[in-house]
Amino acid sequence: MFYDNLATAMSFFIEIAVELIVLFIGITFLVGLIQEYVPDETIKKALGGRHRILGSFLGAGFGALTPFCSCSTIPLLLGMLNAGVPFASAMAFLFASPLLNPVIISLFIILLGWKITALYFSVTFLAAIVIGLMLDSLGFAAQVKSVAAVRGCCDCEQAEDAKSRVQRSARFAFSLFRQLVPYLLLGAGIGAFIHGFVPTELISSIAGSGNPFAVPVAAIIGVPIYIRAETMIPIGLALIEKGMGTGAVLALVIGGAGASIPELTLLSAIFKRKMLAAFVLTIITIAVAVGYLANWLAL
Repeated sequence: MFYDNLATAMSFFIEIAVELIVLFIGITFLVGLIQEYVPDETIKKALGGRHRILGSFLGAGFGALTPFCSCSTIPLLLGMLNAGVPFASAMAFLFASPLLNPVIISLFIILLGWKITALYFSVTFLAAIVIGLMLDSLGFAAQVKSVAAVRGCCDCEQAEDAKSRVQRSARFAFSLFRQLVPYLLLGAGIGAFIHGFVPTELISSIAGSGNPFAVPVAAIIGVPIYIRAETMIPIGLALIEKGMGTGAVLALVIGGAGASIPELTLLSAIFKRKMLAAFVLTIITIAVAVGYLANWLAL
């Protein structure tokens, strides 16, 4: 039994680590290209400008349109912060991107129907905007660490041909990857252990429909579980069949997709502890709110 679980965990670790590394480098490279072709002031003006609320709305909207998992949002987030995008807009993007991307929304419609999905989208989108503005007003922008990455010299003349832009984007991607790969591998390892050794039956028994605290318990349990978008439908269906309520399933998915261990370990290289704690608390709060609202709607 132990060796079977170990083999499952190892298989999961290799699969997830390879997938995350490829995604991380690929997305970072695309961010580098965007930074080469789109001036920082253009990004800053589009997501910021003079209106904090409008900038946050656009940040959440941009997050909802990006079909990335939680870990793939980190390079884009870092690119925004480096480009001078207002903190509130960047935070709205960070909260919205992994939770509202088109893949997850499409799967939720199939799994839970359009009413529950509409509720989920509305509450999460609004929460991303409001919480981003609140964190900005409370001074959490000071909780961002300085993460260096090679982007070339900004004060000297650079070649502007396509080949030079691609080369600088590649250097940017691998420079950032070297700094963050230990965090990525650590997160994949923890997620693999949980995947291999924590049975689904245990989770469903703790967060069953008869437990009045099922929603917050599921939200907390979801954080250390790396839930990929492709696996949400079978996991959700299996948990519902075992007696877990719709609200608890939603809370579990939001906790896992919004604040997975791989994402948290990557964010720990960018955010200080106070901001990291606020991020986790925010995701759990969104998960609990959506979960209870879904249970109320289902009555």
